[in-house]
Amino acid sequence: MEKEPIPAPTTAARALRVGDLAPVFQARSTGGDIRLDQFRGRWLIFFSHPADFTPVCTSEFVALARAAPRFEEVGCALLGLSVDSLYSHLAWVRAIRDLFGVAVPFPIVEDPTMTIGRAYGMLDETARDSSAMRATYYIDPEGIVRALTWYPLTVGRSVEEMLRLVTALKKAASGEVMTPEGWTPGGDLLLPPTSAAQEALAPGATDSWFYRTCKDSGK
Repeated sequence: MEKEPIPAPTTAARALRVGDLAPVFQARSTGGDIRLDQFRGRWLIFFSHPADFTPVCTSEFVALARAAPRFEEVGCALLGLSVDSLYSHLAWVRAIRDLFGVAVPFPIVEDPTMTIGRAYGMLDETARDSSAMRATYYIDPEGIVRALTWYPLTVGRSVEEMLRLVTALKKAASGEVMTPEGWTPGGDLLLPPTSAAQEALAPGATDSWFYRTCKDSGK
């Protein structure tokens, strides 16, 4: 049974935070009509860019397109967003293909009214353009924002860090382990510190009670 169309999301009272439910929207994209909740059941990186045909954004999209199979391997979908129209997106994707020999395999959503950008708190009601929209949301299979980053107009994101971050979020999602600084798959993980005073103060206890490591099982 097809899902009923939903109204455009309203303006966010504040920028989204870790732990918030990502606002569901329905919009046109280079991959057809998109509803955010169609990605439920898998991880999603939803990222915005200020405009098509801009140098920093082009460099990001070329790199993301080339790395798309690696995101697929870790079970993470990619979804782009820009205020430009669908037709601009299509022309830009074609230009990237012709100039760099790279096909952009993930959808790019149009947001000409900046409704989605405002719903996510990328922009407020006073914004007249999309110059602040270089935000990235890491959304878990239940639709919850688990991490987010904001970059300025002049600085490109690191695709390697995007991939590392979503992999670390997946690893730590159970709450049984945590990932240390710069963690990559195969590296040692951290165990949550004990909260029991008797364990920390017991005879023979060491000062490592708050910093315990374990091997990465690869699961």
